Amino acid sequence: MKILLTTTSFQDTPGPHHQILEDAGFEIIRERGPLPEKRMLDLVGDIDAFLCGDDEITSKVIDRALPRLKVVSKYGIGLDKIDVEYLTDKGVPLTFCPGVNHTTVSEHTFALMLALFRKLVKEANHVAKGEWVRVTGNEIMGKTLSIIGLGRIGKEVAIRANAFGMKVIGYDLYWDEDFARGNQIIRAKSIDEALEQGDVVSLHVNLSDETRELINRERLSKMKDGVVILNCARGEIIHTQDVIDALHAGKIGGYGTDVLDVEPPPPDHPMLNAPNTVITPHIGSRTFESVERQATMAARNLVLALRGETPLAQANDAPLTAHT
Repeated sequence: MKILLTTTSFQDTPGPHHQILEDAGFEIIRERGPLPEKRMLDLVGDIDAFLCGDDEITSKVIDRALPRLKVVSKYGIGLDKIDVEYLTDKGVPLTFCPGVNHTTVSEHTFALMLALFRKLVKEANHVAKGEWVRVTGNEIMGKTLSIIGLGRIGKEVAIRANAFGMKVIGYDLYWDEDFARGNQIIRAKSIDEALEQGDVVSLHVNLSDETRELINRERLSKMKDGVVILNCARGEIIHTQDVIDALHAGKIGGYGTDVLDVEPPPPDHPMLNAPNTVITPHIGSRTFESVERQATMAARNLVLALRGETPLAQANDAPLTAHT
């Protein structure tokens, strides 16, 4: 049984997930993802299953992989790079890993927030160069945080915001009234209402046709001057050039992001030279604790699905068939 393993977090982090694959007796084909469609097309055809990260699994890739492809196990929760509908139509089970990275991503959100408010990256770089330059920052206590998307990660961000003494406004299509009441979250009637009230805006929505370029020139014009925007979701949720223009104009006071519209970015990607930014290389869920949880779940999902047994979490309704 040949498995294409592309997620670098899985490969780079020690833990029981490696033993699960070894015990299953798989032949592992290792690549360093995320892989574009072209590279995926080169690799598939004689592969029985994918254990993938954010690789492009398009209809062309699926067609090339069939009839041998039996299971796709997604490391993580984001499915926007996978043609889920086409995979389902072809009867290929798709598993994923919900509920394993919300702590880690919410902590990273606050790392970005604090880095921007206290100018930490700029100050650390000054000291590293032998310069004793003291820049005045700001507190986050008392600031209004607008959370767009109150799923598992958004909820964890809200809990931490309360601990920091922030006022929290939330927007989500599926409102959890009990959680909101218990955590002093004010419900915004619309995304625009939430965006317009936030001193800080934190994005925690899936990428879809509805959320693509959610943050654009028009919406930015209605947001507070000096707003800080945090993005630990997907790079395509913002209109990149509109955000860059707003950073240069001072409309946005800071942009902290763990994701870009192109990953890894080319050296001339315009966001890399934008002012008042802190950009990290999609490491929001990359801690030893979170990687072990996600990778173990992804590996177990893969083994169970190939046995025709119910995986821990399946993202589509394709039938399970034993293949071992």
